[in-house]
Amino acid sequence: TQILHRHGLINPEDPGGRQDWQRFESAVPNHLWQMDFKGPVGTLAGAWYPLTILDDYSRFNLCLRALPNQQTTEVQPVLTATFRRYGLPDTLLADHGSPWGSDPEHPYTPLTVWLMRLQIQVSHSRPYHPQTLGKDERFHRTLQGELLSRCQWPDGAHLQEAFDSWRQVYNFDRPHEALGLEVPASRYQPSLRSFPESLPPIEYLPGVAVRKVQQQGEFSFQGRTFRISKAFCGYPVGLQPTFIDGVFDVLFCHQKIIQIDLRSPL
Repeated sequence: TQILHRHGLINPEDPGGRQDWQRFESAVPNHLWQMDFKGPVGTLAGAWYPLTILDDYSRFNLCLRALPNQQTTEVQPVLTATFRRYGLPDTLLADHGSPWGSDPEHPYTPLTVWLMRLQIQVSHSRPYHPQTLGKDERFHRTLQGELLSRCQWPDGAHLQEAFDSWRQVYNFDRPHEALGLEVPASRYQPSLRSFPESLPPIEYLPGVAVRKVQQQGEFSFQGRTFRISKAFCGYPVGLQPTFIDGVFDVLFCHQKIIQIDLRSPL
């Protein structure tokens, strides 16, 4: 690369050239949690899927759980236990894989709807761009290098025992280079938002039109039918006017899910 630069063969203004990564870090604990599955871990009894959740500010590992699959029936109870222990984050960042989103055009699932009802902002990483979940991806590398590549286990229960022991070391004993060689626990504290045992009612502000989503993920508004996602079936959504006449934001709880334009042709 240096030779090419010396001979003027690389234009630094070329938009097709390398783009520097835009690094980010939350200002306080629990503002953003990163959540993802690591690739399957083999045991003598079969594969298990580690679910990992990392606090963006402190790198504190909130969840390291070996699950038999990546389905909502397994994930939701683990998230519930994590929320009971540490409280609720403001935002959860996940990818588009199962069970929090099928693809960029259909990012909503029953699990993400449940999270939104808890007043958690659900955000998705860019497709094919693992850097968005970079801190959790880096955590996976550390987990692989310090534990998974060195041992093998007879079953998921023994794997979970190893996870629990290693997680204690990672959070409380192991210096973290990105934290100035401090440990993640030195920067983390539980959220001030506690987990509600009963989901709050779905309410919208005055001036927001409310429509119920039907079985196929559709709702009607001003004589027209719009489709969002079957994940919202049976729930009320709010339609909030924007500064543009005929354009409305479609809200579910506190979060905008799509925008509709009544000016467009049928």
